[in-house]
Amino acid sequence: MCTLVVAWQLFEEAPIVVAGTRDESADRASEPVSIRDWEATTVAPLDRRAEGTWIGANEHGVVAAITNRWTDANTGTGADTSNDGDGNSNGTRDSDRSRGLLVRDALGYETAEAAIRFVERDLDARTYAGFNLVVADQQAAMLVEHASARQVRPLEPGVHVVVNVGADGRYDLPETRRESGTERAVTGDTVHQTLRPEPGERAASWRARAEHALGDHTVGACVHGDGFGTRSATTLAVGPTGSVRTARHAPGPPCQTAFEPVMTNGQL
Repeated sequence: MCTLVVAWQLFEEAPIVVAGTRDESADRASEPVSIRDWEATTVAPLDRRAEGTWIGANEHGVVAAITNRWTDANTGTGADTSNDGDGNSNGTRDSDRSRGLLVRDALGYETAEAAIRFVERDLDARTYAGFNLVVADQQAAMLVEHASARQVRPLEPGVHVVVNVGADGRYDLPETRRESGTERAVTGDTVHQTLRPEPGERAASWRARAEHALGDHTVGACVHGDGFGTRSATTLAVGPTGSVRTARHAPGPPCQTAFEPVMTNGQL
């Protein structure tokens, strides 16, 4: 996932709403959003190669979503730019564990606080390529930035936008990728401006605007390249009791593929 938008504690009927794109190589197989019988019952897409995910919500109302993070350490000459199974191509090494598995593991916890404590322990024990990870529930929302240094910071109520070079206007552009990093920063700022909540707006309206923004080329979140680009997009909304109110998925580029509802059958 390379553009992630989070509305936390803005809407009474849906305290957590997330929307994001998956930018990926064309030959990376995945499964669309579905109910997964993991450590906790979870609604999430699946990367078939590494068996991880890049976005999901579990039965306890915990949401986790990841983007890759560009740094000079993993975008320089000689870096392996293959994907590691989380929807993020970015300088992975054979020794790096899939970031998608980290997301899947985080979704096994009952609270965001417990999930973040696990993530910090895991980062002390194993190596991962750079990433930005958001974990949220009704009580807390946190951003883990695993770049040249690790930072964990709480998110305040509001709209937050995460891209490859940072979040919420706080960007760190790698020297080895400065032009494209600048483009991602501009996209982040544009998405943030586009998705400012309107007076009296409800969660469903904001979510619909987020889906449109992810596919709007003037915004810049939907990208197309030679063998690489935006392959899908997902939106999730969690209600005040922790149940998943809405799960929607576009199984192709959102500029040309409609979001369709995912049936949870009351399992979440």
